[in-house]
Amino acid sequence: MPEIFAGSAAYADPSPGPILTIGNFDGLHLGHRHLLGQLVQRAHAAGRPAAVYTFEPPPRVVLAPQQHQPRILPWTDKVRLLGELQIDQVIVERFTRSFAQHPPEWFASEVLQNRIQPSELLLGYDFRFGRARQGGIDRLRSLLPKMPIHQADVLQLDSSVVSSSAIRALILEGKVREAAKWLGRTHSVKGTVVSGDKRGRTIGFPTANLETDAELLPAHGVYAGWARTNGGDWHRAVANLGKRPTFDGLRFLIEVHLLDFSDDLYGSELEFAFVEHLRGEAVFAGADALSRQIKSDIETARSLLDARP
Repeated sequence: MPEIFAGSAAYADPSPGPILTIGNFDGLHLGHRHLLGQLVQRAHAAGRPAAVYTFEPPPRVVLAPQQHQPRILPWTDKVRLLGELQIDQVIVERFTRSFAQHPPEWFASEVLQNRIQPSELLLGYDFRFGRARQGGIDRLRSLLPKMPIHQADVLQLDSSVVSSSAIRALILEGKVREAAKWLGRTHSVKGTVVSGDKRGRTIGFPTANLETDAELLPAHGVYAGWARTNGGDWHRAVANLGKRPTFDGLRFLIEVHLLDFSDDLYGSELEFAFVEHLRGEAVFAGADALSRQIKSDIETARSLLDARP
């Protein structure tokens, strides 16, 4: 895990100034990894920490809550993945309306020059800073003329810019396989297995009812994927997201059926990784018709997952 600093005012490191990048990095997708890989390479070659300066909550949550988009990654997962990417330090600035009013000059002099004192900056292609996003990379170079400031080029796949907003849109549409190409991994959600009405057990397919605070869930429907409990081994699984219109259809549920698995899961932490959208939510004539469809879904998922370990 990287070393965490609660705000730039709390940053104190006796080692040489870090090589720093700035951003939200929601999703830590391939575009972010493209930049962070360069950051780590530069920093470690120079014997300096690779550092990320980020905000919590994200600025849009504070400044335009009505436009807030669900996070791709929970905060804890983002920090864990930053560590896996060999980021040494994460500086987490509490973002408020008063902080947002500071002009670019203040941010450059107070936060960067006086507090963090990076030896170099490596920034994204769309970097903006200061009140109303007034500052760009040219402005920053003029404000900090002695500091080496580099800008990473944009990463494109299939002639499209890899971005958090595009990935978020794909996931919301249920296009989890396409989103995984840009994320560099499958999108997953974590939660706790809670007691349900045990209806799945009565038709031969017991399910774990997942209670989660994940912000970004795919469209309603049935998905093939992988599930694990308490960080253990992965198992083939099928998940249904929806309101079960064949039955009561009253409340949204995430139900996960683990293939070839029979242990008691109540109270466990369960993670489901979405590999493929199998079908949308549908109404069936009754329990028998639903059972036949679930059996077909499981056969399809097994074949698909065996081909994509």
